[in-house]
Amino acid sequence: MRPLLDRSATAGRRIETSPAVAPVSAVTVYSPPVSPSRSPAIPDNERQAERQIAGLRKEIEHHNYRYYVLDSPEISDAEYDRLFRRLQQLEEAFPQLRSASSPTQKVGAAPAEKFAAVRHTLPMVSLSNAMSVDEFREFDERVRRLLKSADPVEYVAEPKLDGLAVELVYVDGELHVASTRGDGTTGEDVTANVKTIRSVPLTLRQERGTPPVPSRLEVRGEVIFPKAAFEQLNRERAKRDEPPFANPRNAAAGSLRQLDSRITAQRPLDIFCHSPGQTEGAIFDTHLGFLAALKAWGLKINPLNRRCTGAPAVERYHADIAERREGLPYEVDGVVAKVNDFDLQRRLGEVSRSPRWAIAFKFAAQQGRTRIRDILPSVGRTGAITPVAELEPVSVGGVTITSASLHNMDEVERKDIRIGDTVIVERAGDVIPYVVGVVTSERSGEERKFHMPSTCPVCGSKVVREEGEAAYHCIGMSCPAKLRETIRHFASKHALDIDGLGEKLVAQLIDKGLVTDVADLYDLTKEELVELERMAGKSAQNILDAIDGSRTTTLPRFINGLGIPQVGEHMASLLAEHFGSVEALEQATEDELLAIREVGPQTAREIRAFFALKQNRAVLDRLQKAGVNPKMQRRRRGDKLAGQTFVITGALSVPRDEAARWIEAQGGKVTSSVTKKTNYVVVGEDPGSKRDKARELGIPTLNEAELRALVGTS
Repeated sequence: MRPLLDRSATAGRRIETSPAVAPVSAVTVYSPPVSPSRSPAIPDNERQAERQIAGLRKEIEHHNYRYYVLDSPEISDAEYDRLFRRLQQLEEAFPQLRSASSPTQKVGAAPAEKFAAVRHTLPMVSLSNAMSVDEFREFDERVRRLLKSADPVEYVAEPKLDGLAVELVYVDGELHVASTRGDGTTGEDVTANVKTIRSVPLTLRQERGTPPVPSRLEVRGEVIFPKAAFEQLNRERAKRDEPPFANPRNAAAGSLRQLDSRITAQRPLDIFCHSPGQTEGAIFDTHLGFLAALKAWGLKINPLNRRCTGAPAVERYHADIAERREGLPYEVDGVVAKVNDFDLQRRLGEVSRSPRWAIAFKFAAQQGRTRIRDILPSVGRTGAITPVAELEPVSVGGVTITSASLHNMDEVERKDIRIGDTVIVERAGDVIPYVVGVVTSERSGEERKFHMPSTCPVCGSKVVREEGEAAYHCIGMSCPAKLRETIRHFASKHALDIDGLGEKLVAQLIDKGLVTDVADLYDLTKEELVELERMAGKSAQNILDAIDGSRTTTLPRFINGLGIPQVGEHMASLLAEHFGSVEALEQATEDELLAIREVGPQTAREIRAFFALKQNRAVLDRLQKAGVNPKMQRRRRGDKLAGQTFVITGALSVPRDEAARWIEAQGGKVTSSVTKKTNYVVVGEDPGSKRDKARELGIPTLNEAELRALVGTS
């Protein structure tokens, strides 16, 4: 979030303690954040400047309202910082145009009216930003110059948390009021909600050997939403068809600003306290001393806080936290460096909206704002077709982003993403770019909706959407975009079982043009294989022997190897049992397919679509001519479980299809839904809702060992 500064004003007894702060390992290689691009030139005349200043003030106030009041930002922090800096530059160049109502003279926006207002004793103002190592060094040089000291300055470096700023006020050791930052002067009373946060003590600790609890303690901190809990919350909201939170910071803000504190109590909010407001009854010499006292009183401080002597030590700390960033359980967007000595802080003072003794040393921007030029369908290696946004280039985290996956059509429709939209782009894990949301206020009316094509953009085969899935798929066996995955599946253990035909070898065969579909495997020669990388004569012969051996296979394996949507091992066995040959399956009508138990309308349609495709039939003909001769092996069936219906849920030590075959071999039936007609539910690890449904209906459950005993398999 945008940086927060807290001043300290203390009176009374002086206390100094030594805090326990966790060491942060040094790093040997450091890449500084990328500095922001240069601002445009300053206007030549006052009239032009006045127009630009008015426009910037209006735009920044709009974004302050979206950010602080609605908790729904439209732009990234990096973009906001750029706007704010531009306004500062113009006001410095034309001081006669400064105004007390300018965003540069205050912080945030007015608090929402649904909470009682709380006026802060001391303003909760902002920190200046350092966007690069050079800018941080300029800050350090300025501090030493103002102090007239050539000695290194002692700083306290802390992770800059991306949460919601709050102030806790304790009177005689009891939590009196908790409020949000609001506009820096007046916040919102969220005491009832803050009391539900487990890491917030309602009464401060006073143990032997700890500093006396002040008569009044104002402490500022950051309420955060842990990343793992944030992901779980969004999964739960998706199940309830509720819109997900955009990021953990919004989840924290939305949770803390609930009118019903019972809802807040259900959210795993946390807090780290970091700065003093007004304190009566204790005086501290250093910031580290203050943090140590907070810890002694039972308030939570960040264990990664560190004493740093001189700018290089802060830079190493910044690099280390940046390197560890993704592994931290909460979001951080930089580090905060504060002069440790409170007397030096008072000597340095502050400017209109930020202190001279502290700075937010930011990481490279992780979000960017850009426009969608087009949305194109992209075919992945499994045949899944993903809508991909083609973007106007934007720098995010030091990397230029020109495209971003939109995942699937459900996501496109949920976010209402259109061609021509202005969007916020983020890099997940600093690697994968994706569209966070649309800036709908900038729509012109010329934006166009994207529609998934009915045929594959690569091979022209039919595109289908499997029942219960979000993705669309190309069903062409020869589609170049999915050829590697098609061959890998065809040769896999539960299909044709061609030993040695691994991913790297398949990639070479395709890259060299030796294989354009699975039937080409049976035309390979030893001379062609030995020319490949790391392929000796013996290895080449072993591959050819494995391919030759796969010509004799079973019908279920062959059907499974074709990769028909909705047809896995279990369904392949059912189809083979019913039709007895590939030719009969190829000629089957939809009605004939629907006559088979467990074959639903969607599965029947996709089987028909697969065999109706001319390219697929051509591959099957070539396989037959190559001598691939699948045989139907009729299994001897028992009747031990005749008339019994089973459902399998959770992970077993074997594939579910194999467990289903055990049951079917004894005359039982396996279905996908738990109903009153279900006789047993087989439960593996992480079983989900089907186990709960079984308990609700009073249906017996079996673990894997009990199932094995029932069907008589070891």
